[in-house]
Amino acid sequence: MFSFAAPLALFGLISLPMIYWLLRVTPPRPREIVFPPTKILRALKPDEETPAKTPWWLMALRLALAAALIFAMAGPVWAPSGVVASAAPTLVILDDGWTAAPTWERRLAGAASIIESAARAGGPVAVALASEAAAPVPGDGPRAMEKLRSARPKPFLPDRKAIGEQVTAFAHAHNAARIVWVSDGVAQGDAAGFVRALKESGAAAVEIYVENHAPRALAAPTNDAAALSVDVLRIGDDASAVVDAVDAKGRTVGRAAVDFGGAPRVRAKIELPVELRNDVSHLRIEGENSAGAVALLDARSKVKRVALIGGGAANEAQPLLSPLYYLEKALAPFAQIRTARPGVVDPVQALLGEQPNILGLADVGLAPGETFDAASRFVEEGGTLIRFAGPHLANADDGLLPVRLRRNGRVLGGAMSWEEPKALAEFDATSPFFGLPASKDVTVQRQVLAEPDPGLADKTWARLSDGTPLVTAERRGKGLIVLFHVNADANWSNLPISGLFVEMLKRISAMAGESAPASGERSGMVADPSAFAPMRLLDGFGALGAPGLSAQSIPPGFDGPASAEHPPGLYGSGEAFVAVQTLRPTDEISAFDFAAAGLSADVLRAGGQLDLRGPLLVFALAAFIADALIVLSLAGKLRLRPLGTATAALLALSCVAATIDETRAESAPKSSVSQRDKDAALTARLAYVISGDAHVDEISRLGLEALTQALNARTSFAPGDPVGVDPSKDELAFYPMLYWPIVASAPQPAAKTMAKVAAYMKQGGTIIFDTRDALSQRIGGAPTPESQWLRDLTKGLDIPPLEVTPRDHVITKTFYLLDGFVGRYANGETWVEALPPEPKDQAARPVRATDSVSAIVITSNDLASAWAHDKRGQPLFPLTPGGARQREFALRGGINLVMYTLTGNYKSDQVHVRDLLERLGQ
Repeated sequence: MFSFAAPLALFGLISLPMIYWLLRVTPPRPREIVFPPTKILRALKPDEETPAKTPWWLMALRLALAAALIFAMAGPVWAPSGVVASAAPTLVILDDGWTAAPTWERRLAGAASIIESAARAGGPVAVALASEAAAPVPGDGPRAMEKLRSARPKPFLPDRKAIGEQVTAFAHAHNAARIVWVSDGVAQGDAAGFVRALKESGAAAVEIYVENHAPRALAAPTNDAAALSVDVLRIGDDASAVVDAVDAKGRTVGRAAVDFGGAPRVRAKIELPVELRNDVSHLRIEGENSAGAVALLDARSKVKRVALIGGGAANEAQPLLSPLYYLEKALAPFAQIRTARPGVVDPVQALLGEQPNILGLADVGLAPGETFDAASRFVEEGGTLIRFAGPHLANADDGLLPVRLRRNGRVLGGAMSWEEPKALAEFDATSPFFGLPASKDVTVQRQVLAEPDPGLADKTWARLSDGTPLVTAERRGKGLIVLFHVNADANWSNLPISGLFVEMLKRISAMAGESAPASGERSGMVADPSAFAPMRLLDGFGALGAPGLSAQSIPPGFDGPASAEHPPGLYGSGEAFVAVQTLRPTDEISAFDFAAAGLSADVLRAGGQLDLRGPLLVFALAAFIADALIVLSLAGKLRLRPLGTATAALLALSCVAATIDETRAESAPKSSVSQRDKDAALTARLAYVISGDAHVDEISRLGLEALTQALNARTSFAPGDPVGVDPSKDELAFYPMLYWPIVASAPQPAAKTMAKVAAYMKQGGTIIFDTRDALSQRIGGAPTPESQWLRDLTKGLDIPPLEVTPRDHVITKTFYLLDGFVGRYANGETWVEALPPEPKDQAARPVRATDSVSAIVITSNDLASAWAHDKRGQPLFPLTPGGARQREFALRGGINLVMYTLTGNYKSDQVHVRDLLERLGQ
């Protein structure tokens, strides 16, 4: 469709007849020459004749030229997306939850078409995201486009209530406001309430666009003794889906295809050996790049191998009398159970030989000896020992217990007792059982009492209503000892036949293998809530990365939902981490019915607008040149042969001049050192590799200029202005550090160039490769074009083993104390040369270092864009997740990189400062 100014069009239509009249060529009146004899002269005809009128085809060409000029001045635009231009104040609302991630690029392209049409019509336009609560600020088109380009999908479904209030405020503040909603089509996130807000806002026009993609998701992943299973949810008409099981290294170790069969939710099962299932880190739907299509597995999801030993003789005729019967029934759904073969002399050592995760002893005493030593080593090395009381243990003197026990215990509700059976008390907030319902139907008739030693309260996980311990626990080395103060059968309590017993064992099983708490924590087994800090979080596309600045710690027992404060991902540290899923086990996803809500939704078309002014002006110029040539030809003044001769002569002279210049250049004496190299040798400078992309190179220049200014202001290092270098032509030895932005469309350097780069790195230079693709990387997916380009590049280099920058690496302490290196993005990782492990007998040092500087640093966080600012010091690019704090840390990271390149590991020697000062004091 065309969009042009009405006055110009009207002027063009009125002027066409006038132009036609002016362009007509009227033959001149022939001059009469009166010479005698007049009759003879009049009979003579002139050689040159002027036609009576212009040929119709020439007239058509001139009319087309005039029309092209008129339309070009009107600024016509071709908009294949079908978006109608409007000069009214426009608010574009973009759903940015995980449901929008699979078609995010198409959504951005469609929203960009809407913004361009509104801006071209001359009206103010604003962009708002569904996850935002801030009021949208109208502005011009470039400002709105910049915000749109910086938007990224969130790994959760935002609540649209806040943005609904902002829509109402925008419509009241702007007359004849136009609201455009680029929706994900999902009912969740209070879509019904948002539609009511749109209808009640008073906006002059409300337009809704949806993408032709129905999201799919995963929920309720479980890894039990039988199989690895997960619920697969859908909205659209997809008949099937494929779920992949991926390990921590990104390898697909299992796969399951599911057929929906018309159902919106089905269960997928992946049957693998337990060892392979325990290696699975996450499940994902093949071809669905979103956080909702990823289900994470944590330490609680691993199937544990449990060895069970009972204190009494097995009674196969009456299994209900055996404590092991109840334990096997309770553990069977989520653990592999091992029992000793009949006739084994020492069942404890026999089962420990099968390397179980958990050793369960039901009323079994451990006397000092080989068996006791074997069980002690099992616990010290990280095993979990679960013990149950009974007649044997009540009178035993055992060292593998969390608390000291009183002999004989106590009986409640018996003929010789005045006390009634006791019920359970509510679980403390510091207990692993916190959140489980303390059923009043569970009662205890007999228990083994603990001595009231100091610290008993910290070791108590569950207690009875009178405050006496029911379950106690203690860390021992790397392992854990848990004691149930009742028997494992129904003789002492009905706890073993309750559902609560299964949940308690499940939580203890999930803790098996966790590391011991750090020194300074309480002696109880539950870490402080601050220990569940964000470790690795999902982004909207379903990729695991570093946590953002807005992510907060989760309390124990957190079960969602995922939000901006608690994004889905892994929380904790080491091996003791828990997973927060994008969807809770009971969550559903469904399509929103716009027709039932009284609104219509159109399909979003990702077609950009084409400005026709350029093609029209080019046509007008070509028509003008053609008209001039035609007029000269009709007048007989156009000579093709002389024109061709002149052109050939001009080309010949050009070739001769070029040959002479080349000969002079070859014969001229060459200087061994250029002026550029002299300047670089006299003044230290930062340098960037010219990528061939003018936009990327400008960002690199501006970023290094900002970093240079920060170095001059904050450090004693005063580098000169940064320069761009071409490795194939320029000498690299003058620059201690090179910043190399990766552009996937650039050609690979030649082998000779790679030899220069390799020599530069071996001679002490450091190259920072920045792929700038942190937001495009997909966990378990194919490498991005930039990553693949870098892989192809490094094939010609002798690259040492690399590792993610450790927190104790000297590069994190060369000037500022940092935890990582962020740029425009914060979820990417920074890789450096791997350092050898520190000797175990060496005293603890605050940093790790080597005498040489890492020759290669690889990041994907787009460092230069975070550093760059304009002449007024204003940032040029928005950050993700954003904030002045992230920009400051990005600049600090750049300073650390420069200092690390120049000074190496001098900071590691500060561990000796105390000794040096003491010697100087003497």
